[in-house]
Amino acid sequence: MFLGRLLLGGAFVFAGVRNIQNAAFLTQLMAMRCVPQARLMLWLGIVLQVVAGAMVIAGFWTATACAALVLFLIVATPMFHNFRDHQGLDRASRINGFVGNVAQHLLDAMPQELRSA
Repeated sequence: MFLGRLLLGGAFVFAGVRNIQNAAFLTQLMAMRCVPQARLMLWLGIVLQVVAGAMVIAGFWTATACAALVLFLIVATPMFHNFRDHQGLDRASRINGFVGNVAQHLLDAMPQELRSA
């Protein structure tokens, strides 16, 4: 069970840390997509990823943390993985990111009974 929490929560912590390293680029990208207060929204998203991911790893309020991460992914996935606007390898890469986020949605939303089966 801990290994599953580590992998799922760790993916979000890793993504949040990676987003810190790319903050200037991501802020500009969000502003181009008309996100209001893009810098603030980016940092709120990063904090959410890191804190909720760490909560999942620690097993602390996991249902609440997973619900927050599902909502985050619902908003962020179409914003950052808009594969419809791209062609070739770039499109394939964005489709992979989209599918990966959808898979995380499903894992996060999966009832506890199914996770331990």
